[in-house]
Formats: sequence, C-alpha cells, structure tokens
Amino acid sequence: MASHDRTERLSPVAENYLLALFILKEEALRSSLGQLADYLRTRVPESEGLGTSLPTVTGMVRRMERENLVRTTKSKEVQLTERGLVLAEDMVRRHRLAERLVVDLLGVSIADAHVEAHRLEHAISPSLLIRIVDRLGNPSTCPFGRPIPGSGYVSKAVDAIPLDSAPPGETFVVDRIPEEDHDLLTFLVGSGVLPDAEVRISDAARYRGVMDLVVDGHPPITLGYEIASRVWIRPATDDSR
Repeated sequence: MASHDRTERLSPVAENYLLALFILKEEALRSSLGQLADYLRTRVPESEGLGTSLPTVTGMVRRMERENLVRTTKSKEVQLTERGLVLAEDMVRRHRLAERLVVDLLGVSIADAHVEAHRLEHAISPSLLIRIVDRLGNPSTCPFGRPIPGSGYVSKAVDAIPLDSAPPGETFVVDRIPEEDHDLLTFLVGSGVLPDAEVRISDAARYRGVMDLVVDGHPPITLGYEIASRVWIRPATDDSR
C-alpha cells in the first residue's frame, strides 16, 4: 500500500507533533498539553530542534487547530482530527519504514534506529516510500514490534499484556518495546529484550519495584516495574508473527 499521496507538505515541527499525538493515542496515554510537552521534550531527539516549553507547545497546538489538524476537548486533551489522523498515520508510516530501512538494509544498530529515522522521515517522498516498501518486502512492523500503518498488519496478539502484569514463572514472548527513549532502548537491546525474545519472570519483588527477568534462557537481569510496564508481551504459544 502506498503512502498517503499528500498534496501539501507540513513543517517538520507539525509532523513531529502528529507523530507524538499518534503514539500517545496508540499507548492509551493522556494527551494533555503537559503530557505532549513532556513527550516532545524526552522522546524526540534534540537534533529536531523543537521548543518544548508549555507556552511554545500551546502556541503550536493553537496553530494546528486553525489548520484543522487537532482539536482540544473539554477535558483539555489534544486529539487528532480526521484530517490530522490521516496525516499522522502517513508520518508514522514513514518513520517506522525509515527504522526498517536503516536496520535491515544499512545495518544500523536497533538502539540507534529511532534517532536515525527521525533524520530521514521528513525527507521521504511518497514515490521514494513506494520504492522503500518494495525493497523491504512490505514489512508489517518496525524493528520494535510496532505496526506500520498501511501495511495491512492485523495483530493476532489479543492476549498481549504489559510485562509488569505477567505472573512469575510463565514463559512469554516479547511483542513490542518502547522506541522513543534512547537510554532505555539501549538498555533493552543490550539485555536482549527485543521482539520475539522469550522472557520469564524468575523473581518478582513489587514491594521493591524490581523483578528478575530471564531472557532467552540467559542469566536473569533486574528490571524496574516502571520499565516493565512499557514492554508488551504475549503468550509463548501465540503464533501471531
């Protein structure tokens, strides 16, 4: 499926806001102005040069409202309009295909793929995206297990749960991991916590906020529950991939 054939080109700043709002929605997180500012400040590479103060974010959201990209609800949450969602899906598609491109064809470390994709995504035209999709064989997920919009991906992992909810002793398979936090991603990649890896909680100490996790049969690693809440897993018998 080709990318949405845009007759307009949004600014890189607007595209980053659309990407952020799409992921907040995907993660079922609140999209208040404060939450959006926090996401942009902590999850978008500094090289993007975004202003992330609350007044700056408020001003950009108001501009996007005038352009019919977002709307603000009575509960002060920023939501994508129908038009904004179409453009956001296109942005996310380019971003996740760029991640696939740099990992699968260029040999970039998975830990660096998110940052490198940010450098490429704004410059990928619809015609170039078609060639990238063809060269990659129309992948359905990014290297972090997230679905690529427009790929036809339909998740069969209906039993997927966050790792912090998993019972100790049972074996699961990693379904998807967070990609936006570079330090966290570097830790997860270095520990082998990647999509399709088998994991098992060997010891849970919720009162201390940590768990011991066995990854693909290797010696246990210690993982905080806050981090574990951002890693999604599915039953090991799930053949959804």
